[in-house]
Amino acid sequence: MSADRLQQTLDPAGDAEDRMVAMHSDPRFDQLRRSLMRFVLPVSVGFLAWYLLYVLMSAYARDVMSTVLFGDVNVALVFGVLQFASTFGIAIMYARYADRKVDPLADDLRTELTGAAAGASAGRTGGRA
Repeated sequence: MSADRLQQTLDPAGDAEDRMVAMHSDPRFDQLRRSLMRFVLPVSVGFLAWYLLYVLMSAYARDVMSTVLFGDVNVALVFGVLQFASTFGIAIMYARYADRKVDPLADDLRTELTGAAAGASAGRTGGRA
């Protein structure tokens, strides 16, 4: 699609469906998807592997998991608490990553797609209302 055709299709006066279809062929949209996947895919794989380790050790390495570290605290309890901690850590890391890499580009594309003035989204932080 030529740049002129893309700009005509993204014209705010045009049909919303045509504008959305044209946006999918925009290289900035591909960049947005790539930057999102650059974070989501490795972190998801890592977290699922970590969770699977916890489940498998709980099922098959009961002696290791029942090892008392101190008082009533054993390895299984520490693993369980670390599951929660890693979940919150990933959420915080994603929020920071999105604020830096994903949201600015998404805001630009949204503004162009909806035809809103560039300053209309300036008051928002990180694409969240």
